[in-house]
Amino acid sequence: MAARLLLLACSLVSFACFAVPMYVIRPFRHQGARELAVALFVKQIGPGLSAICAVIAVAIVILGWKRMRGWMTRLAMVGALFLALGGAYLSRVNVYERMFHPLGPPRFDAAKDARIDKDDMVLVVRVNGEPRAYPIREMAYHHVVNDTVGREPIVSTY
Repeated sequence: MAARLLLLACSLVSFACFAVPMYVIRPFRHQGARELAVALFVKQIGPGLSAICAVIAVAIVILGWKRMRGWMTRLAMVGALFLALGGAYLSRVNVYERMFHPLGPPRFDAAKDARIDKDDMVLVVRVNGEPRAYPIREMAYHHVVNDTVGREPIVSTY
């Protein structure tokens, strides 16, 4: 019974190493200073902690496999093992990089041809007399645009 509780605890801790930062550090949501500090701490220790939990979970399942009675018990143990292994893997993947992939080369229209709503906000920059406007709607998702304006390379962020 203690081994099963330890397996459950390891599985939940391993998955939390991924889930807590993912939940807190997500776009279009206010993050408080305390919860952000906790999420960043978990993000920092998550890979090591989840690896330890996954190793313990594997050991419990391997050592206890023959003593497990019934297919439901074995299925639950394997499910908990997959949760631990999944948390260990996902805590090492930079999901934000996958979510917020770069826009690629920006495409521009003349102001008279641009299709934006009258209430849309834009981030405007002017370099060497050449203006550019980046819609906040696009910037809020991608957060960065690499561009050349007035023959100067720039990075625009929001």
